[in-house]
Amino acid sequence: MLNFRNATIKDLELLEYWDKQAHVIASDPDDDWNWAFELTRFPEWREQLIAEVNGRPVGFVQIIDPAIEESHYWGDVAENLRAIDIWIGEKEDLGKGYGTGMMRMAVARCFKNKQVTAILIDPLETNSNAIRFYERIGFEFVEKRHFGESKCVVYTLTREKWTNKPF
Repeated sequence: MLNFRNATIKDLELLEYWDKQAHVIASDPDDDWNWAFELTRFPEWREQLIAEVNGRPVGFVQIIDPAIEESHYWGDVAENLRAIDIWIGEKEDLGKGYGTGMMRMAVARCFKNKQVTAILIDPLETNSNAIRFYERIGFEFVEKRHFGESKCVVYTLTREKWTNKPF
């Protein structure tokens, strides 16, 4: 059974280990998550979650409100959006449906707030597996964009699309 729990400082070693995995680096090569600091704070605009299968950690999900998060990573965006970062920690856990389950749960969590109108994601433009995954779910291409040194593609999933065809 797949479930989420809040990430805490007790997850520091695990998240730092996952950050060193080739498939995680390939999806997010430029970011330093500064886990030792970030795992000790819980701002209102962010949730950091560990996905577990039968109590075993398999992945990480971050959900933010991009309009109010403090780094302004997304720039000037509308209110009532959410942005999701997601990855599977171990290569052996890829292709088992965990990512789909995590995304299903994360999307439902975002849209539980009736004011949220859409969800943003920003995979690297070279990450064709992630792009296909997001498109299968129903995310639609918005634009190519640079975030720091990373060349990304921005996709969105609207509440209307999710309501009419939930994955």
